[in-house]
Amino acid sequence: MSKSEPVKPAHFIRQIISKDLDSGKNDGRVATRFPPEPNGYLHVGHAKSICLNFSMAEEFGGTCNLRFDDTNPEKESQEYIEAIKRDVTWLGFEWHADVRYASDYFDRLYEFAVELIKQHKAYVDESTPEQIRAMRGTLTEPGQDSPYRSRTVEENLQQFERMRAGEFADGSAVLRARIDMASPNINMRDPVIYRVRRAHHHQTGDKWCVYPMYDYTHCLSDALEEITHSLCTLEFEDHRPLYDWVLDQLDVPCHPQQIEFARLNLNYTVTSKRKLKQLVDEHHVSGWDDPRMPTIAGMRRRGYTPASIRNFCEMIGVTKSEGVVDVSMLEFAIRDDLDKHAPRAMCVMHPLKVVITNWNQVAEQSLTIPAHPKDETLGSREIFFGNTLYIDRSDFEEEPPKGFKRLIPGGEVRLRGAYVIRCDEVIKNEQGEVVELRCSYDDQTLGKNPEGRKVKGVVHWVSAAKALPVEVRLYDRLFNHESPDAAKDGTDFVDHINPDSLTVITTAMAEPSLQNAKAELPYQFEREGYFVLDSEDATADKLVFNRTVTLRDTWAKSQK
Repeated sequence: MSKSEPVKPAHFIRQIISKDLDSGKNDGRVATRFPPEPNGYLHVGHAKSICLNFSMAEEFGGTCNLRFDDTNPEKESQEYIEAIKRDVTWLGFEWHADVRYASDYFDRLYEFAVELIKQHKAYVDESTPEQIRAMRGTLTEPGQDSPYRSRTVEENLQQFERMRAGEFADGSAVLRARIDMASPNINMRDPVIYRVRRAHHHQTGDKWCVYPMYDYTHCLSDALEEITHSLCTLEFEDHRPLYDWVLDQLDVPCHPQQIEFARLNLNYTVTSKRKLKQLVDEHHVSGWDDPRMPTIAGMRRRGYTPASIRNFCEMIGVTKSEGVVDVSMLEFAIRDDLDKHAPRAMCVMHPLKVVITNWNQVAEQSLTIPAHPKDETLGSREIFFGNTLYIDRSDFEEEPPKGFKRLIPGGEVRLRGAYVIRCDEVIKNEQGEVVELRCSYDDQTLGKNPEGRKVKGVVHWVSAAKALPVEVRLYDRLFNHESPDAAKDGTDFVDHINPDSLTVITTAMAEPSLQNAKAELPYQFEREGYFVLDSEDATADKLVFNRTVTLRDTWAKSQK
């Protein structure tokens, strides 16, 4: 490692893989996989798993498969599959060889199930789901044997074939592994490994009316793909004995090692796919890619960058300890990235007309200013100064509060990248509202301070003649409760949706350089925040910008 390369944090999974390689385990191979269920869009929690699985494979010269664990066709769709592939690619990762599906192995999985039956380690149970649930026992009481547990191998083979042939109604029969109904681990109390379900499958069509369960499918898919390290979140820790048991009973190419890590929990955020789907279905948001959603698609549309998400995942680390990460860390990651790379531009949200009374030229003056104050490689941009400008209404006060450093009657302020102006007259309408400022400019202050006086305030502005009308969407946190899905006051998570999570401004005027803005190319609107052109609603005739994040963390202050 060169001196310029950052030292990778020695988290426990990196240590395990390093130790395995040193010992020659797995013949020196490292093979991981990212195995999403295609029943929704990926969220920021999945991003942690994506980064971990792909980065470990990359770091140790191995491979990482993208495999869809598609065992529940009623809740899955091709839309979700395409969205997941798009998200993984956008984050900057490439999967090994072709995309894989658990359904690719359905024939093999069925054969493995038959082998378990022949070993007298699986049986067909025709009890109702309620009866099976009742016989399972509790955390303090052992389970009870099913009356079908003593069936002969021959009878089980016959009944399982009948299940496959469609002779059983949905839910009327299942195949269960015969393990231990008295096990302290409920997952080992003869778990269901196959069920009857007549559902059209997006990959296999109507070939099957029996589908394998996730726990049974996952371990065998790992083994068939010769995965070495099966990385998953802590909720699967209690399932590991079943993972190992299935593989130990069968002749499989390898026995992957399941390793659990703590999932990503963010405050002010919900990451349950079921609850995210509820937000979409009930129209609390505009879709899975609504910029307020914690989905990767939503974050992309809001202006988050792949680098910021990868850096965030690196910052929070990989541990065995469950905890809650402050969402401000995610916001810090995007601010840190955009501050370095986002070109600057000026956009006035609430325009106040300013007439420069001593401007005596017909044409506007073209001014060239840097696109970024610290990165010359981003080039420059052109702005225009003339007799009529717009500044933001919040940058003028007739009766300024203490510490106000912007424009006041008789006071001066510098226009960003241009001249110092002085407010000479305030024009009001019949309602007493300020509608125009008459100002004069100091033509000796372009690029230098005025002589004999000090001007403290700097405000952003645009030329009225050259300004682009734009729609600006100010996005904020979707929830105003720190734990929206775990509130202890009996409320539902949707009760904690932040009513101010979206504010739409239709009066904004932007500098002309933004005419060529492109989706996913971020900008810092000076003094306002970081913004990106909306990838769905913006057109050549209607520019729509989404706020990615404010310049500073204003949330914590606003909640005090």
